[in-house]
Amino acid sequence: MNGAERRAGRRRDRIPDTDTVLDTGLFVFSGLAAVWLATILLQETLQWGRLWFSIVFWAVLAYLVLPRLHRILTRIYLPDYFIGRARTSDGLLGDPVNMALLATEHQVNAAMRRAGWTQADDVDLRSSRRIVVSTLTRRSYNEAPVSPLFLFGRQQDLAYQQEVDGNPGKRHHIRFWRCPPGWVLPGGVRVDWLAAGTYDRAVGLSLFTLQITHKIEENTDDERDFVLATLEEAVPEAEVAVIRDFSTGYHARNGGGDTISTDGHLPVVDLTRVSTGPADTPRARTDSGKRRPAPTLFGGILLCLRGIAALALAGSLLLGGYPAATEGMASQVLPAVATVIAGFGVGEILLAWFVLRGGNRSRVTAMLLSVVAIIVQAADVLNGGPRVALETNLLGLSLDILLIIALSSQRSRTFARKTSRGSILLGPA
Repeated sequence: MNGAERRAGRRRDRIPDTDTVLDTGLFVFSGLAAVWLATILLQETLQWGRLWFSIVFWAVLAYLVLPRLHRILTRIYLPDYFIGRARTSDGLLGDPVNMALLATEHQVNAAMRRAGWTQADDVDLRSSRRIVVSTLTRRSYNEAPVSPLFLFGRQQDLAYQQEVDGNPGKRHHIRFWRCPPGWVLPGGVRVDWLAAGTYDRAVGLSLFTLQITHKIEENTDDERDFVLATLEEAVPEAEVAVIRDFSTGYHARNGGGDTISTDGHLPVVDLTRVSTGPADTPRARTDSGKRRPAPTLFGGILLCLRGIAALALAGSLLLGGYPAATEGMASQVLPAVATVIAGFGVGEILLAWFVLRGGNRSRVTAMLLSVVAIIVQAADVLNGGPRVALETNLLGLSLDILLIIALSSQRSRTFARKTSRGSILLGPA
């Protein structure tokens, strides 16, 4: 292949496909729609007698609007290569990478357990419910899950922790990411794992998203040195070499807005001489790319509920349950209208089924239908129609926006594309 052909191939690789362009547009649209929804909710909250609605406003702002805006902006200005920091699921810079390891997964498990660390549970409905209950009741939960942080485009492969005084709000914890094959650190040093250790000191609100999260201790070097001390004491086979000034010492903030500081040194822990046994076998993990992610499940449920609501409306029209809506409507027209609405409801339920099975075209179709509904509602308001409020169509608009936010997420998009190429559905995440 000559130089011209190689350049042409690189240009073709840089041209995004239609699905990518469409997904990007829907992703951005969902962010703008979420801002509009937050504005409407704020107006409802400020009305006298509806101060209770501020809880709804906070929830939408913290868990939908701000995360989506951060994700849009960080895609633009944050580099997509290793800079010594993990990233949050919202795209923000997270904790500093402050340790590297040479080891197999069995050896990492063996060393951490011998050093008195407990492997954290995966984040799922059961563990999420348990961590909420344990935090509110201050009951011990040694295997409490840690929030996902991302490196190399994926969340941590392993996480270990030590609870402090039986309080789930305080703990030592460290995340591990397996390095891609052939990958080397800046400077050419080859390692098998990278890790980020921090100390959770309390539970509070994120400065950037207002979400409930753990707050970490500022000096992350103290936690790095604590992890090293536990390993060196319990695992005499471990050897530690330090890459001094691996990064410039700095002060910054992590994804929760907590101040962090580090001297920039990177210890490399060699665990290749650690012996392992059957108890150190890695936990069986299902390929997350083949599991139905929570956003897809949520989107499918919303579609199904929308279909059921349409069928209920069609039935009520036929039975005369909406006299105000049918007043003046010719008797021969009413069955036709009800049939159209019922057909829409059946179509929504079928669409939900295909979305849950991982159909990419069904996912995009569902989002486009919601886009049309949102644009029609916005145009009606701009043309002098009634404002969106609790008494009008706030619920319907909210569901449409929630649907696009869920199905345009990275996890939902990845699942749909992989499944459409022939992956097997294994079950909900």
